[in-house]
Amino acid sequence: MPDLLTLATLLAIGLAAGFLAGLLGIGGGILIVPALVLLLGFDQHLAQGTSLVVIIPAALAGSWTHYRRGRLDLRVAAFVAVGGVIGAAIGSLSALSLDDALLQRLFAVVLIVVALRMLIPRRTELTTEDALVGRVPEQD
Repeated sequence: MPDLLTLATLLAIGLAAGFLAGLLGIGGGILIVPALVLLLGFDQHLAQGTSLVVIIPAALAGSWTHYRRGRLDLRVAAFVAVGGVIGAAIGSLSALSLDDALLQRLFAVVLIVVALRMLIPRRTELTTEDALVGRVPEQD
């Protein structure tokens, strides 16, 4: 059994990840994986595998809260979930074939690219309906 400090750290990581997942709609892995690696010395593979399991109950709790407020599109979620299940299986197999240091760098690069993309504003907004039917909005 882990010592008290490790247990407190794990609880704090989960609390922060759950809060950010609920607040921003992000997967908790964006926080859990780096925290497990940097704070507790997990290797990248173990951190990613652990994070995938942790995200399930947190995602269910956050999704239920949004559903009760009418802020969840189940049709879109179903399509994304099918792709997500297939992608997760393929991605997990791919991750397990990579060296730990390379996987850690790849994770960091993805975080940086996503952050930069989020900071660069879109010219026009794309609605859910537009995305589902493949409609591209006109550029200004």
